[in-house]
Amino acid sequence: MIYKRTSLLFIFICTLFVIVEASNESKTVHAFSSQVIQQGAVGDDVIELQARLQYIGFYNGKIDGVFGWRTYWALRNFQYEFGMKIDGIAGQTTKNKLAQVTEYDKAYVKQQIESGKKFTHYGGTGKNKPSSPPKSNNQGGAKQQAPKNNQQGQTTGEGTNVTAVNVPQGFSQNDIQLMANAVYGEARGEPYEGQVAVASVILNRLDSPTFPNTIAGVIFEPRAFTAVADGQIWLTPNETARKAVLDAINGWDPTGNAIYYFNPDTATSAWIWSRPQIKQIGKHIFCK
Repeated sequence: MIYKRTSLLFIFICTLFVIVEASNESKTVHAFSSQVIQQGAVGDDVIELQARLQYIGFYNGKIDGVFGWRTYWALRNFQYEFGMKIDGIAGQTTKNKLAQVTEYDKAYVKQQIESGKKFTHYGGTGKNKPSSPPKSNNQGGAKQQAPKNNQQGQTTGEGTNVTAVNVPQGFSQNDIQLMANAVYGEARGEPYEGQVAVASVILNRLDSPTFPNTIAGVIFEPRAFTAVADGQIWLTPNETARKAVLDAINGWDPTGNAIYYFNPDTATSAWIWSRPQIKQIGKHIFCK
């Protein structure tokens, strides 16, 4: 009889555990999408990420759906406080934890954003008191921009246009891949800052009226990059090169707006030596 009661108790506990786990899983399913959310991402997943981080006090910037530096550091601080891997990337483990410890009223948050309010508060002191964002909401020189539509846009069931996750505004996945190829081909042996610097030069040229107005045009302009001339542009880039590209797109420009760079140990052009020099990063000198 005692054995039978013990068996029944064990079965009951196991059943209860399964129910609890199923409940947790159902909560996870309704939080975020299945995609990893990282710096450079935009759209609904980032809005939810910012709202959940703000709900428990880690993020106090504008909820705008743009994964910039402020969101990045808020996420890292969250991961640190909850004993998680600190990488500033919202993978499944991080998203699950956020879903467990926060609440998210999607309809309310989207209503505030769509009505044009400078919505920077969620949770804490009540929903009816959205406050204005700080005058400066950038860290580390990052530039945050409000979401805008481009060819990567998708229309949700709510009729709201959002941009595909992990595609920074104005840049296609092909642009990012091509820039990563260029960074890897030109600077894979450089320190990380030097790789971001090469990506920044590409972007600075894109903004300059004297260069082509597309990423492909800048990179494949005749005699512009050694990696194109010697074929190293087609080497498979690593994740570091891609991350350097995203950091540059998000506003980190360690070059000080340079549009040229060269290796002083190998450069023989008198013209490139004549350019006003800004600084040296690794083996490259960056100039105007």
